Amino acid sequence: MIVSAVEVDGDRAAFTAALQRVEPSQAPGESTAPGIHGIDTAGERVAVQIKLSKQEEQAVAAAWTRGQEITLQGSLEQPSAARNFGGFDYGKYLRTQRIHWIFKAAGASAVEATSSGFSRAALLGEVDKLRQRIGSRVEQLFPEWQAGYMKGLLIGLADELEPDKYTQFTQLGLTHILAISGSHVAINVGLLFGLLRLCRVTRETSILIVLCFVPIYVLLTGFSPSVIRSGIMTILGLYLLRQRRLKDGLNVLSAAALLMLLWEPNYLLNVSFQLSFAVTAGLIIFVPQILPLLGWLPPKIRSTVAITVAAEIVSFPLTIYYFNQLSLLSLAANLLIVPVIGLVALPLGTAALLSSWIWLRLGTWIAYPVILVNKVTFKATEWLTSHSGFMTYWKSPSLLWIASYYLVIYGLLLLSKRVATQRSVQSVTDDTVPLPDRPVRPTAKSYYSFAGVSFKRYATMLSLAISLIAMLIYGYRPLNSHGMGHVQFIDVGQGDCTLITTPSGINILVDGGGTVSFRKPGERWRDRREPFEVGAKTVVPLLKKRGIHRLDIVIATHGDQDHIGGLQAVVEQFPIGALLFNGSFSESATLAKLMQTAVDKRISIYAVSRGMTLSPDSATRLEFMAPLLHGYEGDQPDSAIPYIKEQNAESVVFRLEMDGASFLFTGDTDEGTERKMMALEHQESTEGEVNNLRPVDMLKVAHHGSKTSTSALWIRRYRPTASVISAGVGNTYGHPNAGVVERLAQSGSMIFRTDLQGEVQVTVHQGLIQSRYKNKSSE
Repeated sequence: MIVSAVEVDGDRAAFTAALQRVEPSQAPGESTAPGIHGIDTAGERVAVQIKLSKQEEQAVAAAWTRGQEITLQGSLEQPSAARNFGGFDYGKYLRTQRIHWIFKAAGASAVEATSSGFSRAALLGEVDKLRQRIGSRVEQLFPEWQAGYMKGLLIGLADELEPDKYTQFTQLGLTHILAISGSHVAINVGLLFGLLRLCRVTRETSILIVLCFVPIYVLLTGFSPSVIRSGIMTILGLYLLRQRRLKDGLNVLSAAALLMLLWEPNYLLNVSFQLSFAVTAGLIIFVPQILPLLGWLPPKIRSTVAITVAAEIVSFPLTIYYFNQLSLLSLAANLLIVPVIGLVALPLGTAALLSSWIWLRLGTWIAYPVILVNKVTFKATEWLTSHSGFMTYWKSPSLLWIASYYLVIYGLLLLSKRVATQRSVQSVTDDTVPLPDRPVRPTAKSYYSFAGVSFKRYATMLSLAISLIAMLIYGYRPLNSHGMGHVQFIDVGQGDCTLITTPSGINILVDGGGTVSFRKPGERWRDRREPFEVGAKTVVPLLKKRGIHRLDIVIATHGDQDHIGGLQAVVEQFPIGALLFNGSFSESATLAKLMQTAVDKRISIYAVSRGMTLSPDSATRLEFMAPLLHGYEGDQPDSAIPYIKEQNAESVVFRLEMDGASFLFTGDTDEGTERKMMALEHQESTEGEVNNLRPVDMLKVAHHGSKTSTSALWIRRYRPTASVISAGVGNTYGHPNAGVVERLAQSGSMIFRTDLQGEVQVTVHQGLIQSRYKNKSSE
């Protein structure tokens, strides 16, 4: 039975299904999926992914609804675990939803849908249809991208907002606007109470009507943890208010948490649940502590500022723990933009939607000022995000750090409130007490106080403030420790990406992977709203999670998509000191866009070639061995950058010497270039110019282990103690080639493979090399 809404995106349809029966289909001697055959699977939930084969199948899949019973034919697979240290673990994510299997099928014909009877899922399926109808009406009221934005704002359908605009909201910490939560419920409940008051409905009847309205609103807005929390708190609060027993918001919040966790314990691991309850509890606890500190503000905006500041303070640890970034403009954006949305866009948008069911033209008139406000809102977010230098990246803190942060913040605010209150009282007392007739000798107490506040309290506040600053400095430090060299071969599938951190903390990124598309003309319907791109989905999040604030050097070894495709997202989001490339262009739109972005961001671009060296610090040296010089006429280079279609032979090859260890990076260079490099090396050595015939400790094997590279002569020349092959799991190229692996093994080199072992990390300290890899089960 389908138990979730069906999402059709490009050539994929996805939903969650509850199994009733599994019948393994297998050839003689073939094993079935472990854990499924021979046991009762009734009620087991699986994530279903259907790869659509024709454009017409999109309409077929869109007709599937929650509550339908279906027969599926396909394969059961276990979800993949994280392949990089600190990377996204899809299997762990699914387990928080009680899902342990993925069911994959090809084509809509693999799904045979039957009629559905009455069930809770079928009822929710009707709600899904109603939400789609409401979404269609929103599209009639608001143009283009604004329709997707207003769907998220009004009914929680945030998936249809344009990715670039969603990114702007994410960078400014404004995504909570699109997650239906307490503010949305409060505004709608307030509007309903106001309407009932205009209709002269009694207080008791109004509360009863609102109590009936809230569950309906929770259902219509997607039943997410944040809106469930808000709905339960509103219902409990109104009921207690009607009974005149409402005392403390924390009691209501705790009761809501208890009810939700009794219903679904896994909510505790849900990010939305954690943020919603943490921020709400923080508002209840911290706002009273902050208000006395804002006495200098006009009363009308004091509460708004206190609420915003409290929300920022409370959400900060969870934000950096899960998302590893924080914009310094977040507070300003929330102060300026959220009130406008809450006071104008949300209530008027709701009014326009409701009015449109009476008369569509009336709805469009009411929606017009909302359209103008939305344009101004996104102009403001675009302007704010265009200012670089305000985004900070944080490694994920420990739970001890988070707990300590909250304790220090609470103590600091509590003492600050008391100091502010005492100084206010002292000021009033000083103004009203008459002067004594004779001088009063200062007492011991007055020696150790200032404005009525003891110096001991000031000292405690200073200690807490220093502790907070120290915690923030420690939390902001990169994960890669200083004083040691780090070489991290990131698993980007079928591609290359390596992060080098020198002992002094210089960060060098070599390539960034890239998603290769094999789309044929006329298959644009397969494109998804936000297609997977390894740079944005893998490389950038990992760099943020490791607390990388800046990349001093980015090296694009050559212009192939699987090496530079992911660098686009990196260059867009991180400060870059310099971009090094092989000195040639290819007919690649990806390379052209990358270079244009670098020029627009004023990143220094250098073409490297054999003979150049680079010393980022005293313990690190890069010696470039390729590409060989090209485009020369006599002794003068050509002014034009050459276009070379086949980029593999032009790859940047360099030797890294770092703190007593040596690494050889080879890009996708081929055997012919290997021979040329060795011939030049022999010639230079014979002429006495170079005497560098030392072996290397670790070799990054060229071209993902292709048979066109890493010849026996090359291996004998460099005699690598260890070798790393970066290749995708089950890739269609057959990488790495069995012959290459055999040659490396016969040479005695220890072989690491990202397709088997995931990310490979190496640390270097005074010539001592230590390695580890993510997937221990590969042994």
